[in-house]
Amino acid sequence: MARVEELLRTEKDGTISFGDYTLASKTKLDNFEFEGDLYKVKTFAEITKLEKNGMFVYESVPGSAVENFKATDTEVNFRISAPEDVNFTLELQPESEYEVLIGGASAGKMNTNLSGKLSVSVELGGDESTEVRIVKM
Repeated sequence: MARVEELLRTEKDGTISFGDYTLASKTKLDNFEFEGDLYKVKTFAEITKLEKNGMFVYESVPGSAVENFKATDTEVNFRISAPEDVNFTLELQPESEYEVLIGGASAGKMNTNLSGKLSVSVELGGDESTEVRIVKM
């Protein structure tokens, strides 16, 4: 059962991990400092949400655990775990095209909307996890 017991933690490789979908009630951690930015996570069985400096970064329904999350101007990488299929939304660059890779295989190209949101569905079950990579075209 993948989860981040601390709700949000830094990893030795310079990434962050967050989320615990095993929680029955909403739990949050605020003002977590990482590389000069302040992060906030809210997580439980129904939803996991990450904010950076008060701005939306990630949200999943149902809740998920995200490990080794790293976002740059051109790419987002992480491993996602959930007890069932999960939909997640990322805040990226507005009106841009991205290639979505799940488990190393291309899931196709997708465009962000005017506000920069990109929504992706991942088929998971039984506490499975998979790698997600989103690359700006």
